[in-house]
Amino acid sequence: MLYWALVFLVVALIAGVLGFGGVASASAGIAQILFVIFLVLFVIAMIARALRGRAP
Repeated sequence: MLYWALVFLVVALIAGVLGFGGVASASAGIAQILFVIFLVLFVIAMIARALRGRAP
């Protein structure tokens, strides 16, 4: 998911440089949403791992 967030970020940057404002805005919005989802899932995974503990 982080990979796709970075892909959309690169697309937004390239579209912004070339002057395609609508595409850049949409791509940046998608990248932000994917990054937030990634962070939420990452935090949930870290909490689950901390609560589960290490295997003996």
